[in-house]
Amino acid sequence: MERRITTSEETKQDVFDAVLDRLAGYQIYFNGWPRESLGDYKRRYATARPDDLPTIPKCVSKEIIGRYGKNSLLDELSWATQDALPSTEVSEWIDNNEGIFAEAWSRGLWIVEETGKVTGYDER
Repeated sequence: MERRITTSEETKQDVFDAVLDRLAGYQIYFNGWPRESLGDYKRRYATARPDDLPTIPKCVSKEIIGRYGKNSLLDELSWATQDALPSTEVSEWIDNNEGIFAEAWSRGLWIVEETGKVTGYDER
């Protein structure tokens, strides 16, 4: 029996899992060879990066990498407002993009604007 979740509790993973569970009984072939199994797709999906990551400048990326775990998000936002961070460029960007900065800081994963590279705290 399929488990139903109310819309407010349902995640994208729940929807994906429901579709795969529904298709589990079907064998899908391409030119006579079976495609990846549904389990393979589920594993790929589980390890794939989110497609809605925030994009931030390299200088802000360095700020997050250098300060996360030492400072709080509130401290960083407060210091940016006071232009008290190591560079005015970083302070101004954070002050003008608080939501994007907070999302990158909180998620621990973002895209560096200049390189297009997915980056996170582990880049230390």
